[in-house]
Amino acid sequence: MSVPLLKIGVVLSTMAMITNWMSQTLPSLVGLNTTKLTAAQGGYPDRSIGVLPANPEESWQVYSSAQDSEGRCVCTVVAPQQTMCSRDARTKQLRQLLEKVQNMTQSIQVLDQRTQRDLQYVVKMEDQLRGLETKFRQVEENHKQNIAKQYKAIKAKMAELRPLIPVLEEYKADARLVQQFKEEVQNLTSSLSLLQQEMGAYDYDDLHSRVVSLEERLRACMQKLACGKLTGISDAITIKTSGSRFGSWMTDPLAPEGDTRVWYMDGYHNNRFVREYKSMADFMTSDNFTSHRLPHPWSGTGQVVYNGSIYFNKFQSNMIIKFDFRTSTISKSQRLDNAGNSNTYHYAWGGHSDIDLMVDEGGLWAVYATNQNAGNIVISKLHPLTLHIIQSWTTNHPRRSAGESFMICGTLYVTNGYSGGTKVYYAYHTNSSTYEYIDIVLQNKYSHISMLDYNPRDRALYAWNNGHQVLYNVTLFHVIRSEQL
Repeated sequence: MSVPLLKIGVVLSTMAMITNWMSQTLPSLVGLNTTKLTAAQGGYPDRSIGVLPANPEESWQVYSSAQDSEGRCVCTVVAPQQTMCSRDARTKQLRQLLEKVQNMTQSIQVLDQRTQRDLQYVVKMEDQLRGLETKFRQVEENHKQNIAKQYKAIKAKMAELRPLIPVLEEYKADARLVQQFKEEVQNLTSSLSLLQQEMGAYDYDDLHSRVVSLEERLRACMQKLACGKLTGISDAITIKTSGSRFGSWMTDPLAPEGDTRVWYMDGYHNNRFVREYKSMADFMTSDNFTSHRLPHPWSGTGQVVYNGSIYFNKFQSNMIIKFDFRTSTISKSQRLDNAGNSNTYHYAWGGHSDIDLMVDEGGLWAVYATNQNAGNIVISKLHPLTLHIIQSWTTNHPRRSAGESFMICGTLYVTNGYSGGTKVYYAYHTNSSTYEYIDIVLQNKYSHISMLDYNPRDRALYAWNNGHQVLYNVTLFHVIRSEQL
């Protein structure tokens, strides 16, 4: 805006100078002799100036010179008589003067046009600036609102992240501990290398004790790494397609090293034959198996093989049976007091799934419901030899609303359904007798899950998905407490 306004000031100043010059110079240029200026009535009301001609008949006569209300110069001029010679020198001077005045008038007109154009430009710019100012106000108001929303979102996110701070501090300590292990291993490796070269340079017994100590500490560390909080489940890995819509399959988490036998049970009732495959490879590629006949038909799909024996719920009862595969006999049976059975408190998909037996890093568990707990889930830890209840926990989650469930590190994880979109959404922690709602996607690849169990040795979930045997890898969040090592 400053440049156009400056142009207007220059034009107005130029016009005033030209007017003043013409009023003072024009009479003398045409040869008029003026008298002393006199002001009419003091000279101030109209600023008129009287000019007396020396020879009125031969000269141009300027009777008055004044400024109007807008500051423009107004002159009254009387031309000489027509009889004057057109070749008179003063006439020539006047003609030249008129040409100059005409040139200046044209210049003034050009300046006026430019000034008017610049003035329009200034007005337009002023409107644009006002509009821009309004937009800035709107942006500022919207920005304040957005900042408020972002602040709330950031505050909520910080509230979620705040509990992780002590966990991160523990991870720092864990990282230092692992680094210490690494340094000790490097030192021992160097010592052993030197010992091979220079026998007797170090005390062998002392070196051996250091190795044993480090090995024990690393073993304890690895045992703690086995447990953690579930944070993710992989996509389904299809192992085989076989059997009916319902069933169960598993491996023994306490089997000796190299024993990878697979146990397979088709259906959820009126069946008592268990298939044994020599290995996972045989299960995937062949139908070569050994059949074991149980003394009673099983109920549901909640069976588990643990340390060479199969634990199952006897059909239409709350009886738990332990059957030893090595002797083909029942080694123990025990009633699960008050546990619902015979399709009373089943999973959402039905199938006589009232009692679900499972294994995790801590041992053998039973998940069921009772009338005393209003049909909500009860978790009981069982002694694997006597089948007696070691401890029980009552939850607030309805058994019939659960799709499936499994135990990892003493925490029961429950799915929201068995068909369509499925996720793990409820977790009950037996170590603190607390629960929480979570959101972990579980890919339901074949749309109907009737069995879901965790194997702590494989760190994987075994599932029966609508006639398909599938696996899921799990991701656990570990916290190593160095003071316990």
